[in-house]
Amino acid sequence: MVDTKNLYDVVIIGGGPAGLSAAIYLSRAKYRVLVLEKEVFGGQITITHEVVNYPGVGLCSGKELTDTMYKQAEYFGAEFLVAEATGLQLSEDVKIVHTNRGDYQCIGVLLATGAHPRTVGFKGEEEYKGRGVAYCATCDGEFFTGKEIFVIGGGFAAAEESIFLTKFASHVTILIRGEDFSCAKAVAEQARSHEKIDVITNTEVEEVSGGNGLSYIRYKNRITGEVTEYRAKDGDSFGVFVFVGYAPETDLVKNIVELNEHGYVITDKSQKTSVEGVYAAGDICVKPLRQVVTATSDGALAATELEKYVAKVQERTGLRTKDPVIREKIFTEKAFTEKVGDVQSSGLFTPEMKTQLETVFGRMETMLVLKLYLDSRTVSKELQRYVEELVAMTDKLTMEVVDGHKEEFAPCVRIYRSDDSYTGLAFHGVPGGHEFTSFVLGLYNASGPGQVLEENMRNRIQAVNEPVDIKILVTLSCSMCPDLVVAAQHMAAVGENITTEVYDILHFESLKNKYKVMSVPCMVINDEYVHFGKKNMQQVLELVSGKADKEV
Repeated sequence: MVDTKNLYDVVIIGGGPAGLSAAIYLSRAKYRVLVLEKEVFGGQITITHEVVNYPGVGLCSGKELTDTMYKQAEYFGAEFLVAEATGLQLSEDVKIVHTNRGDYQCIGVLLATGAHPRTVGFKGEEEYKGRGVAYCATCDGEFFTGKEIFVIGGGFAAAEESIFLTKFASHVTILIRGEDFSCAKAVAEQARSHEKIDVITNTEVEEVSGGNGLSYIRYKNRITGEVTEYRAKDGDSFGVFVFVGYAPETDLVKNIVELNEHGYVITDKSQKTSVEGVYAAGDICVKPLRQVVTATSDGALAATELEKYVAKVQERTGLRTKDPVIREKIFTEKAFTEKVGDVQSSGLFTPEMKTQLETVFGRMETMLVLKLYLDSRTVSKELQRYVEELVAMTDKLTMEVVDGHKEEFAPCVRIYRSDDSYTGLAFHGVPGGHEFTSFVLGLYNASGPGQVLEENMRNRIQAVNEPVDIKILVTLSCSMCPDLVVAAQHMAAVGENITTEVYDILHFESLKNKYKVMSVPCMVINDEYVHFGKKNMQQVLELVSGKADKEV
């Protein structure tokens, strides 16, 4: 039975540039749209530190670019949900998208799930993920400051990210399997001519190994067979960054829509798949160029074709959905060009950040006490100023400096309720950069009413009856960390036996060494189980519930 009150014209699966572009076009045309994203809205481009070839934008980060797209779509009325699509029913006029947060009915579906970084498969790659082998220069480059770095790959990402890594590395060696770079000559030449970069072609990595970090790499020339071994000196370590392209995220639609031999979705010139009412856009499609500009183009084209398809179905069946609600926030160029994190003369928080804070504070139900644990470092003074400005903005927060504490894990702000009970949430360092929003959401979830949480998930979290201590080690420049932080903090706010404390690892060298961390995010459960990489709430809960193997 169709519930027209909860019927969407289009459900977009994937919140990267293709999905966001489609959401802008569809919602602006007064269609009701839901965008599902299982990880980070913005997609893979959010980890790119510089975008220089998107027409009309100039220089910006991938996150800045897609944040703007998100706000445009939101303004026109698109709805967003962090959820993973788990199944599809596509045979009828009203299609059903099954997710880990419930089922959603719609007339049309857009597949925009993108792609994920490929692995190479050399010996030691899996074993040393997070401990020397990395896939994101922006997130993990700083862990290799002053060290040698090897980059595997010869495409655009390998060339561009190698240049970025020279900011940290003592030297970068690019290992290319083919005879030369496969990207534009201008980008390749920048890497080839850089004084801190050497390029070796026709080369395959065979093995990496080490102790707490990588100290050995072996690679072979594919033409001559010559083998080269490199060992770090005097107990030092080095990094290996892998940039060898992406694999399409098409597991959801295998045996449903037509794919090519490499797993990419086959579409016609209008982005239509082999299934009526189902379109695809972006990196999951068969195409000669995978860039942000082609993803947004795909999304726009698919959206306009979906408009026609949905209109025909509505005319034939009489089905109608609710009109999207245009947001109250004024849509201006200024609103989209302010950069979150810039320090204004009026204080630590930009006007946009203050707007977010005022909205959250206005919805909070109960008072919270922010208890500060400080030491003599400058970062403690920064944390105190940060919290003082927060508290000055609302009567829902008060601040208390705790004396006589152990300084081992200071500076720290722990969140308590007004009855002095601990919420289970804490941040060690200053929650700025990419962790600003996750910290604010932590306050909101601790005070109530908090983010919407499926009842089944809430019950499972509250059923955790043994103490669970979660530490999440992050850097403020990591765009992949906040999703894990938000998920684990939400669990702590809901489950009385769960605590989640977040650490800016740049200020806690002892934890970095203890858990052998060379990649973020890193999640440590009960000081025993160590897991790397971004995860959603479902994945964290499975790990907390003991469904994953021990990783140390």
